[in-house]
Amino acid sequence: MIPHDSAVLHVTGRARYTDDHALPASEVHLAFGLSQRARADIVSIDLSTVRAAPGVIAVLTASDLPFVNDVSASVHDEPLLAKGTVHYHGQPIFLVAATSHLAARKAVRLAQITYADLPAILTIDDALAAGSRLEAPIVFQNGTPQFATAAHLVEGTIEIGGQEHFYLEGQTAFALPQDNGDMIVHCSTQHPTEIQHKVAEALGLGFHAVRVETRRMGGGFGGKESQGNTLAVACAVTARLLQRPARMRYDRDDDMTITGKRHDFRITYKAGFDDHGRLSAIEFHQFARCGWAQDLSLAIADRAMLHADNAYYLPDVRITSHRLKTNTCSNTAFRGFGGPQGMVGIERVMDHIAAHLGLDPLQVRRTNLYRPGCDVTPYHMQVTDNIAPALIDQLATSAHYAQRRAEITQWNAASPVLKRGLALTPVKFGISFDRGRQAGRSGDPVGRPDGGGPRDAGPVAGERDDQGRGFDFRARAEEGRPAARA
Repeated sequence: MIPHDSAVLHVTGRARYTDDHALPASEVHLAFGLSQRARADIVSIDLSTVRAAPGVIAVLTASDLPFVNDVSASVHDEPLLAKGTVHYHGQPIFLVAATSHLAARKAVRLAQITYADLPAILTIDDALAAGSRLEAPIVFQNGTPQFATAAHLVEGTIEIGGQEHFYLEGQTAFALPQDNGDMIVHCSTQHPTEIQHKVAEALGLGFHAVRVETRRMGGGFGGKESQGNTLAVACAVTARLLQRPARMRYDRDDDMTITGKRHDFRITYKAGFDDHGRLSAIEFHQFARCGWAQDLSLAIADRAMLHADNAYYLPDVRITSHRLKTNTCSNTAFRGFGGPQGMVGIERVMDHIAAHLGLDPLQVRRTNLYRPGCDVTPYHMQVTDNIAPALIDQLATSAHYAQRRAEITQWNAASPVLKRGLALTPVKFGISFDRGRQAGRSGDPVGRPDGGGPRDAGPVAGERDDQGRGFDFRARAEEGRPAARA
């Protein structure tokens, strides 16, 4: 057996993570002063008591930043420090450098900020009522769903909550100023290259002047894809200003307040099917609560659409995606990257059909699997190398599914409170990204519905550490379409 490269270090506690590195005694510790409003104009801000607090060395606001005030992973809509208006509760407004982590955290609480509150858009319903969106709805369509001729019809809604990454090692970074203005940054990040770019832009440097090192992470799961930009830039800017090493780490409360989560979704569906549960028509509306900035939300919402079929053939299908902008932390990458939300929607439909017809859910799933002659996805891609039907048959036999299902049914009949369940569910998961974001869109199969050209949906190949999010970043999309394999 080949041991893990760091196994001995991990089990003995000698593995060094970013915040374990000892820095010179001249280092400063950073903390953010955070917004206490979900949406408001900043009327006035008095930081005199913050500057006078014990241990405080410097206090920075947006006007003190030397170059670009931006930590966005996409369209430059996410400033390091808010200026004029705050867009979510917990948005960084100012930055404190102090002699210790605790001194910095205590000092930020002394700020006197006056707000003029604005109507906050917090929920999916709020965003729909206000028409608050990151972009116009996106549609994938193959065929035309006709429900009037279906033998049976079900409709429903499923709410899918968000999720905190809760990596064991929190967000952390430190920066070391070098000769000629260069900067070395150590950061717990899944994307060192993006950290390099954002730090360079914030310091007005070429990329070559910034070196980023990530030795290991104590968990990431997508939460360190773009969220580490904020800490790294804060450290680098402060280190440049003071010419001293600068370190920052979020305590868990700040981490959970500031950083993005898994996107919560609402999915509504309408499905037509025959007496055997075979789908004849289906329509989905996917509502994604994206938060206040774009981050990676468009690619995540795309991926939810691309997995709305899971492993099932949807003969006449329309999928509409709504990317909603709210005054909450900007949701971000999370293991699965939208795929799980899309798959949950169609699995809910399978269960609803089974309940409606009184059939075993596995029977309905088998009936609707991709198969020869019924193998084109909603985004107009043919599924090849489809082993799902044979694999599920083999698993149902080897797992004694029918016998165990009968035993569970008998046990549940005798148990009025406690219930048991059993499921066998397929998964089709694309291993790459739809670089063009165009395949299968209604009315414009090679571009956007509004006639615009294709856009980059987000990362394809790059220097990223996946940390269990479920993607192979080395795989590239071909002809603007994701790899699909059942």
